[in-house]
Amino acid sequence: MERFRALVYGSALLLIVGWILYIGRDVLVPVFFGAVVVYVIVGLAHALGRIPVAGRFIAPRFRTVLSIVFIAWAVFTTFDLVAANRDKVLARAPQYQESLLATIQKLAVLLRIENEPTWATLRRDLFSHINIHGLLGSVFLSLSSLAVGLIVVLLYSTFLIVELRTFDTKIANISDDPRSVARIRLVTSDINRRIGSYLALKTMISAVLGAVSWAIMLFFGLEFAAFWAVLITFLNFLPYVGSFLGVLLPIVMSIVQFQDPGLILMLLLALSATQFVIGNILDPYVMGSSLNLSPFAILISLAVWSELWGIPGAFLAVPITAMLTIILSEFPGTRAVAVLLSKDGRLSDGERPPGQGAGNELKATRW
Repeated sequence: MERFRALVYGSALLLIVGWILYIGRDVLVPVFFGAVVVYVIVGLAHALGRIPVAGRFIAPRFRTVLSIVFIAWAVFTTFDLVAANRDKVLARAPQYQESLLATIQKLAVLLRIENEPTWATLRRDLFSHINIHGLLGSVFLSLSSLAVGLIVVLLYSTFLIVELRTFDTKIANISDDPRSVARIRLVTSDINRRIGSYLALKTMISAVLGAVSWAIMLFFGLEFAAFWAVLITFLNFLPYVGSFLGVLLPIVMSIVQFQDPGLILMLLLALSATQFVIGNILDPYVMGSSLNLSPFAILISLAVWSELWGIPGAFLAVPITAMLTIILSEFPGTRAVAVLLSKDGRLSDGERPPGQGAGNELKATRW
């Protein structure tokens, strides 16, 4: 009876939390992205400190400033590329239209379609089902919302960085019980270490992937190679789906630009090989099992958080799931769930079975 009651209470609590996360997504998503930005800044600052010889001479605050400058430069470059490429796309739209029509007509010949499509027939068949004005309006509205959301995220990030100076003091005063304080410090330390390491290393690996992809696309003469490289960099944060989209979108552009199937196939093979080598060799070698999450758990979390928060939820799925795993491992009733979410069934060294208090010598990770 007690187990059934606990199951009912747990299910009700889960539904309530899910409902709050869904209706509060407009507020919670920028907050979580602000925390992610702070983790990346702090992780990059720590990485600068680990540079052989030179790292020890760089003051911690200066490393943080360099990380902030790098993030600001990346954001500015991204928006500058979007703005610049928008005008180029509009200028070359007629050329792309003719190239796309030629590709469609070749495909129609291969498929032995009797009537080769023209733009007149395509407009008649497609535009009757698509509201172009509504589509363009939603695109511009999405871009405006993205710009406003970015400002809010940067605002949250700024205040979070300021809060870091007093974070350890707040933990020390959160309870009068030293064992409780030590346990909270242990959990926050584990979260900071694993999430910070994951995001910092993932950012550097994604940057390498974007740079290599840019060089390949530039070699093949693909237009807007820098824009596609930045997009590939961001898509690499999406588990599984990001690698597929990072190849698909440039290939769609190559189909519109080129009319040589051999050239398109070579570009496809080059981008796919890059994704395979970095995703299956470099990524595991550098990151190891920093998050210790089951691939199936990552896939489920991707589906759940995408349903709750849309595309932003897909980007946040892995860090949030890792945090939940660490927190769930600290309670006897939910430790089994944490074990199921882990990759190998063993929790990290930083997590102890409930009831085994950490000593007072344990301290939170210093930001």
